[in-house]
Amino acid sequence: MDFDKAFADMVSGFRLTEISAVKASAMKVISCHFSADGKWLVTAGHDKRAVLWYADGLKPKATFEGHSSLITDVRFSPSMPYLATSSFDRSVRIWYAGSKPHDSLCTLMGHSASIMSVDFHPNRDDLICSCDGDGEMRYWSITNGNCEGVYKGGSAMIRFQPRLGRYVAAAEENVVSVLDVETQACLRSLQGHYRPIHYVCWNPSGEYVASVSEDAVRVWALGSGNDGECIHELSLKNTKFHSCIFHPTNPSLLIIGSYQSLVIWDMTENKTMVLPAHEAIIASLAVSTATRLIASASHDKLVKLWM
Repeated sequence: MDFDKAFADMVSGFRLTEISAVKASAMKVISCHFSADGKWLVTAGHDKRAVLWYADGLKPKATFEGHSSLITDVRFSPSMPYLATSSFDRSVRIWYAGSKPHDSLCTLMGHSASIMSVDFHPNRDDLICSCDGDGEMRYWSITNGNCEGVYKGGSAMIRFQPRLGRYVAAAEENVVSVLDVETQACLRSLQGHYRPIHYVCWNPSGEYVASVSEDAVRVWALGSGNDGECIHELSLKNTKFHSCIFHPTNPSLLIIGSYQSLVIWDMTENKTMVLPAHEAIIASLAVSTATRLIASASHDKLVKLWM
């Protein structure tokens, strides 16, 4: 059967084409993220370094070194030329990603366990959040390096709600907690996964959260009038899921990183297409709403761009 025709029939004409690939490290790559304007991509992983790439062609621009153990997460600030990295060395580092990169601007210390995830607030330039393997979450001021609060709720990944930033989604074991950023009250406890959750992401409008465990992907509605209902669920035989992103322009599509393959899931039709992509786990996915590019980072040491 013709692949393109089968794919078009299954997912409403959507196609995903590899446009660039680069060996990004000599070790596993486990995180990637686009800058707000889509011009830059940053990657990081087991080699303890973050690498800044020109998104057009995947040419390296700068390398950021300073962590003493593997980097678990890397994020761009949505409004400033800053990067944040979290690490097994129990620190978060903030880096300047402008025209002349240099040593980290500040190092945030205080976690007593390996830090698993970090994220910038979408519209409060000073605020970031991190979580560690013991389920501790910390809010930090990057202006003065102070810890602004310590809470419980996230051990695998944290992500602020896009645009408004009223909520933060935090994955711990098999539950996603949706926390109020101001009060830290748990507004929703999203339960339904049977295995530990690896990954969470919001859709661009901040109305839906997707969560990924090895055996299942779930999408939860959190918009006006919704109380955290699971509206879509996917499991595929012999498929190990790990990461996901919402498509930048087609709200019915979720792109899922699994072992070696990208799974394109049309949630409305509940149809899927599996696209060979890497030689190992696809640990992280990123999307640019500015350029519509999609990036995949894998334990096979490669980073790829798709459109």
